[in-house]
Amino acid sequence: MAGSQIERAFSLLESLTSEPRGLPMQTLAERLEIPKSATHRMLAELIRLGYVRQNPENARYQLSTKLVALGFRYLSCSGADIVQPILDRLAQDSGELVRLGVIDGSRQTWIAKSQGARSGLRYDPDMGRDAPLFYTASGHAWLASLDDAQALELVRRQGVGDPAQFGPRAPRSEDELLGYLRRARERGYAWVEQTSALGTSALAAVVHSPVDRRAIGVLSIAGPSARLPEARLHELAPLLLAAAAELSAASQASDLFA
Repeated sequence: MAGSQIERAFSLLESLTSEPRGLPMQTLAERLEIPKSATHRMLAELIRLGYVRQNPENARYQLSTKLVALGFRYLSCSGADIVQPILDRLAQDSGELVRLGVIDGSRQTWIAKSQGARSGLRYDPDMGRDAPLFYTASGHAWLASLDDAQALELVRRQGVGDPAQFGPRAPRSEDELLGYLRRARERGYAWVEQTSALGTSALAAVVHSPVDRRAIGVLSIAGPSARLPEARLHELAPLLLAAAAELSAASQASDLFA
């Protein structure tokens, strides 16, 4: 891959974030498109700095907990203590998973969550991922806050992904996506059923800056479609919108939305 040593190092770390069992050096070298010797030097330096470790049993390289600790330290100093009680209350009231995504440039990244489901089926995906814009409620809520041209530009920039991996009711074209956005604008929130995966539903609303009303985040509720048919999604919408408004008002006290 092209890029500086710093870019390569971060690409290596990003590769390891989705591989908790670790990766062999050969695989990392292939992903980075650099010689094994250069990969070895980079890994040795990251091990020295404490960000990577080598599993003695299988020689695979894994992330240490140092990056996780840094992330938690950042969140603890960035106003997460203001945000989390709002998420917890919405999760308790809805009985489902609540997630908050923050908007930074052309990306929306899930950075906080609260699980309200105490028994039965649980929908609980990983944090730290960018929200797919084309087929998720969180993506649709943000896109609906923009005009159609801006929305499609963001989708094209991120990429649509493999349609074979979508849920059965995902939009199959840009025109279908714009239909989802139009109904989201009419209601003030987005909702989807089985678009990102079979058997899951979600609704989402934008968190606005109280200063200029720009979208700074997205709050969502998600869970199994068996518990969240369309009627239930609309029943939960007032709770979602109230929590999103509360987050909007509190956003100035939190660096998470800076």
